[in-house]
Amino acid sequence: MQCGWPLLGPLQWIRYVTKQVKVKAGKDEELRGWLLTVDPVTASLVLVDFGDVGGSSVRVVMGHAVQQVEVLQDADEEMALRLQAVFTPPQTRSLDLDPEQLRRRRDRVRVWLEKNRVPVQEDGDQLTVAGALILSAPYGPDDCCSANQIILDRVQRLLRTDPHHLDPPEDQDQDRDQDPDRDQDQD
Repeated sequence: MQCGWPLLGPLQWIRYVTKQVKVKAGKDEELRGWLLTVDPVTASLVLVDFGDVGGSSVRVVMGHAVQQVEVLQDADEEMALRLQAVFTPPQTRSLDLDPEQLRRRRDRVRVWLEKNRVPVQEDGDQLTVAGALILSAPYGPDDCCSANQIILDRVQRLLRTDPHHLDPPEDQDQDRDQDPDRDQDQD
């Protein structure tokens, strides 16, 4: 591809996505990487380079600076999956837990929030906190979703202070059974 990258448009750009490319940009700058995506507004390229150690680096090449894009190779199936996973969060711990363990964890978190006088309701597999935050499995601080930054921060900090928030569910039940301060009327 010669000059005029921003003028090509999305229908042409898509032909370069998930391919290893060489990009000439600016004054004699040449970059290589796997083209993850192209911003449809600015024509900026997102290049991913996978290191030998297993990490990856991401570079954004501003669309107005692109002078030439050359395809070096197509992605095989393994590389396509690696590219898809670049911005995908790591699999949650809930995949390692059976439904009963998740139910116990959800109940424990609900009780912890109620103990700290936080209004919480069960909504299927999720917990709704103060009508402004949703807590999904596996019910840890990073599993909170809210547009209200203040509530999000406070609930996450509260969940981090839960003495059992990192323990596996089986260990938590054993700890509760051995806890002498536990209310006897909960049985």
